[in-house]
Amino acid sequence: MSAAYDHRVVARGREHGTWRTLPTALAVALVAGLATACGQPGEGADGTRGSVQRVLDQQAAAVREGDERRFLAAVDSGAEEYRTRQRVVFRNLRKLPLAELSHVVDEVSGVHRTGGPRTGQPRVREGESVTARVRLRYRLSGYDTEPVIANERLTFVRRADRWYLHSEAPGSRSQLWEQGELSVVEGDRSLVLGVGAGRASLKRFTRVADGAVRAVNRSWPRQWPGRMVLEAPRNLRDMARLLDGTPETYQGIAAVTTGTAESDRGAPADRVVVNPEAYGLLGPSGRRSVLTHEAVHVATRAHTTSGTPLWLSEGVADWVGYRGSGRTATAAAPVLTRFVRGADGVGGAAPARLPGDRAFRFGRDPEALGRAYEGGWLACRMIAERWGERRLIDLYLTVGEGERPEIDRALREVLGIGEAEFTERWRAYVEDELG
Repeated sequence: MSAAYDHRVVARGREHGTWRTLPTALAVALVAGLATACGQPGEGADGTRGSVQRVLDQQAAAVREGDERRFLAAVDSGAEEYRTRQRVVFRNLRKLPLAELSHVVDEVSGVHRTGGPRTGQPRVREGESVTARVRLRYRLSGYDTEPVIANERLTFVRRADRWYLHSEAPGSRSQLWEQGELSVVEGDRSLVLGVGAGRASLKRFTRVADGAVRAVNRSWPRQWPGRMVLEAPRNLRDMARLLDGTPETYQGIAAVTTGTAESDRGAPADRVVVNPEAYGLLGPSGRRSVLTHEAVHVATRAHTTSGTPLWLSEGVADWVGYRGSGRTATAAAPVLTRFVRGADGVGGAAPARLPGDRAFRFGRDPEALGRAYEGGWLACRMIAERWGERRLIDLYLTVGEGERPEIDRALREVLGIGEAEFTERWRAYVEDELG
C-alpha cells in the first residue's frame, strides 16, 4: 500500500465535523454555567454539572490571562501525575494562536445517590467523583474559519465542598498538546504543531506545506483560506490516539486529513495529521505529493458532501498531488497495475466498476485500498486529459451540490455521458495505461 494514501476520517459534508513564542492576546470564549449550583454537599445532578462547568471555565480564563497558578488550582492536588501533565498542557496552549477556547459540559454521570425511593435525588458526598461528557471547542487565529470540536470525558472529584478536575476518563479524545511538550512553527501558508521533534525538523514541514498550498491554488479555482495546519505527533501510536483509532489502522499511512463541522456556514477546521514513521520514509517528491493531496482536501472541504463519491474526492486530491511529478501511470498505480496484468494470480483485466466508498476504508484489505485510490486517480486523470481540467473541477463542484445518486446526473451535465458509459471508458483507459 502506498504511503501516500489518506482518508478524511470525519466529516464528509456533515456526516461526522513559527507562531510567536510570546502569544498575543487570546479571545477565549467562556461558556456560562449551565445551572445555578450552590456548590454545597447534597447538590443535585444539574448543580453538579454547573459546578464542573465552572471548573473548566476557570481553566479557560487562566489560559487567556496566562495565569498558570489559577489553571492548576482547578486540578485535584491529590492527582500528582495528572497535575504534572496539566502544567505541560497549560504551557502548550499558551504557545498556540488561540482565537477561541471553551469546554461545554453536556452531561455528568456516576453521581452517588442517597435518600429514599420517594425523592430519588442524586447526591454527591465528600471525596466522590463524577464523569462529565464535555465538548471541546477551539479555533486558531488566522487558520480556522470554524472551531475544531472534539468530545472528551473528564473525571472530577469533590474536596471540601469544591469540585476539581481529577483525570481523563476512558474514551476521551486525545489532543496533540496533551502528548508532551509542544513546538509550534509557522510558515508562509502553514502552521506546524509537533511533539518530539525540533524546530528545524518542523520548519522542513512548513516548506513542503507552503509549496502544497501554492500547488492547490494553481488548480482549485474556488476561494479557501489558503492555509493548512499540520500536527506531527511523536510516533504512530500517538497518531492513532489523535485519530481515535489503532496503530494497525494507520500503518504505512503518511498523513490523514480530518475535519468536523458544527454548522453549514463554511468549511470546518481541518487538521493534517502526519505519521512521522511513514512520512519519514518518503523522498522529496513523495512528501510534496502527500501534503499537496492533503491540502486539496482542506481546499475542497466546503464543496464536498455526501453526494461526492470517494473515487472523485480522493482521485482529484491525487491528481493535483501528482501534477508535475513526471510519474508514469504504472509507477503511480503499482497495485492496480499488478491487478490488471494478473501478476498476483487475480484480476487480469480492469476492475468491473469504479471503486465504491467502502473500498477506501483503512485497516482492511491493503490491496483493495490501493486499487481504490489508484482507480480514482486514473478516473480523474482521464477526465482531465479527455474533457479538460476545467471539466474535472466542474464535475467536482456539480456533484457537491446534490445528493446521491446525483453522480450520474452530474456526469451527464458536465461530460455528456452517464455513469455506465463513463465506467466503460474508464475501464478501457485503465487497461490502455496499465495493461
